Amino acid sequence: METRSLGRVGIEVSPVGFGCWAIGGPFSNPAGDPLGWGEVDDDESIRAIRRAIELGVTFFDTADVYGAGHSERVLGKALEGRRDQVVIASKWGNTFDETTRVMHEQDGSPEYLRKAVQASLDRLGTDYLDLYQLHFDTSDEVALPLRAACEELVAEGLIRSYAWSTDTLRSAQLFAEGTHCSAIQHEASVLHDAPDFFAFCEQADLASINRTPLGMGILGRRDATRPATGADIRSLPPSWLRFFDKGGVPAPEWWEKVSAIREVLQSDRRTLAQGALAWLWARSPQTVPIPGFRTVAQAEENARALEFGPLKPQQLQEIAGLLA
Repeated sequence: METRSLGRVGIEVSPVGFGCWAIGGPFSNPAGDPLGWGEVDDDESIRAIRRAIELGVTFFDTADVYGAGHSERVLGKALEGRRDQVVIASKWGNTFDETTRVMHEQDGSPEYLRKAVQASLDRLGTDYLDLYQLHFDTSDEVALPLRAACEELVAEGLIRSYAWSTDTLRSAQLFAEGTHCSAIQHEASVLHDAPDFFAFCEQADLASINRTPLGMGILGRRDATRPATGADIRSLPPSWLRFFDKGGVPAPEWWEKVSAIREVLQSDRRTLAQGALAWLWARSPQTVPIPGFRTVAQAEENARALEFGPLKPQQLQEIAGLLA
């Protein structure tokens, strides 16, 4: 597949990016509820990132809060000597303590934005970010000064573009009015179509960066025989994580949907995860799904989805009928 564009700022990326939430390891909210994906092996994470680059992946999406800074540090180490080969996206807005690995409140001030971007640059070991994303929902009154501050960061060379990670279309449209806004990060998968977001990204020439493209694992390697445990957010899922029941097993109603479309997604020798990525590529020319990973094997599976390309139009129609 050809590269895809991060909107209107001239940044080209591989059609699949890698989401780096999982490699951050455990962190929690003040009540102790898990917010990460469980324990990780940093050396394996670094090997996985470098293997992904070998297989053509050029886009890596993280956030300062993932693992309370740990994801950025691991990604930075993996990319030593490779910075010119990749496009790095991070996010800001949630305060946290790196020592205790606890996420605290949100801070929507322009002053915190400047503090946060410098801290991310230090952890990543780089002097600029290609994409910087607001990481919580807020009012227009808070967002507009942040958009203006992002334009200042572009002028200073600290970031190349910015976006809002949100599932509220009106919020995304507000940020999109900024000159150097290049994308919207939002939820999208074969289990969660996002037609309004896709249409707007096509109209406004923005990248549609697809969060949870594998449904937090239900479209990949997670089934009832492999429940999430311990410090994995899926073991005690918040309300928005609807694909899993308490105890980390897939919710029956969603598992039925996966079962219904499995054969189509796995056609042409794809794995289930590769088929789910192929659905997103076929859904819109703007999409850049960012599946998570923790191992070299997962990185290889996700990256090799590129070899198959998008699903065919008739396959999209068949899936739509099965889900209906």
